[in-house]
Amino acid sequence: MTTTAASEKIGFIGLGLMGHGIAKNIVDKGYALTFLGRKNRKPAEDLASRGAKEAATSRDVAAASDIVFICVTGSREVEAIVRGSGGLKDGLKKGSVVVDCSTSDPVSTMALAAELKALGVDYVDAPLSRTPKEAWEGTLDAMVGASDAVFARLKPVLDTWAGRIVHIGGTGDGHRMKLLNNFISLGYAAIYSEALALAEKVGISPPRFDSVIRNGRMDCGFYQTFMRWTLEGDRDAHKFTIANAFKDLTYLESMAGAAGIANPLGNATKNAFAGAFAAGPADQYVPMLATHVAKVNGVDLMPTKDGKKQTI
Repeated sequence: MTTTAASEKIGFIGLGLMGHGIAKNIVDKGYALTFLGRKNRKPAEDLASRGAKEAATSRDVAAASDIVFICVTGSREVEAIVRGSGGLKDGLKKGSVVVDCSTSDPVSTMALAAELKALGVDYVDAPLSRTPKEAWEGTLDAMVGASDAVFARLKPVLDTWAGRIVHIGGTGDGHRMKLLNNFISLGYAAIYSEALALAEKVGISPPRFDSVIRNGRMDCGFYQTFMRWTLEGDRDAHKFTIANAFKDLTYLESMAGAAGIANPLGNATKNAFAGAFAAGPADQYVPMLATHVAKVNGVDLMPTKDGKKQTI
């Protein structure tokens, strides 16, 4: 870390499954960190034990920071953090940078960027790929939308928590690319789910199905974590909720509509997740889509673990 980089004071809002690991790596690697706590006190207590400081409001985080990271669910939450009473806009200094690591609607991203530009603040989108495990290890993927100069300023901080960083383009392009990335991954999930249900219906069990796909041309890292629910009953192997998947696919639909392009496969994928989202519960993860698709087709794909039938 350079002396210039080390002098940057970092703020962080959003200590969820991904954010806690990111913030941990920022402070562990030498940056002064101010964070906004939440009802779940464990992440806050952990960060405080590492030398980070807790603030009472988003405004206070902004006032103490040169660069503020946001890592929350989506655009509605980001907008409230930036614009709300006691929000970032009330405390940001000219020359600051706000980095949105959420998966957000690019239309909202561009509107926020314009608002903050008028205050002399740069707005960057740096959405993430991979899982909370990689967040904790500091090996996430990040796709960054920023000017060349702002990207160069941010890169040392991003290096503390990301193993693969792609400067994809200007502001907004990170969120656009993230929606495309999630369209592909969630499309895989919808295909795997329907294929597993059909396989079971015609007498091919999940382990037999997996024996062909695994280590073949259709195998990939996403497939391997996705299948651990159906094969092993491991509910935590792929910790991305169906609610967030559905939200991201509605953003994709909006982006496609704004671009004037037909998106039939995106809509089909969204509808697959809509049914599972409506059925609940709220905290179910993407691999459980296979269980839902099977159920509506009269097929039981509920996995067993330690000899016991699992529930969702």
